[in-house]
Amino acid sequence: MDTPLTQVDLHIEGELSIYRADELKHALIEPLRAGVRLVVDLAAVTELDTCGLQLLMLAKRTAQAVQAELQLVSHSAPVIEVFELLNVAAFFGDHLVIEPNPVSGKN
Repeated sequence: MDTPLTQVDLHIEGELSIYRADELKHALIEPLRAGVRLVVDLAAVTELDTCGLQLLMLAKRTAQAVQAELQLVSHSAPVIEVFELLNVAAFFGDHLVIEPNPVSGKN
């Protein structure tokens, strides 16, 4: 029987960018160990640059290496914009909900 994962929640607010790289790297990587599911809430992220994206990718790779799980949830509009622009949603394997365009009614 599989042992249930211990869930650790992390809420990121504001910029997920180079200006907060040290702080956020510590917050994303430290909780990752075997048997942990780190759930990262991105609803309050106001900006995501390539450094922030690299931190999320590092956390995903680290989770895989230590037999932990990383789950990104509640992607903000800036996060979705970058994920779509760089076509990286599949890398994370998380479900993205993309709201229809209010003008055209299309995604």
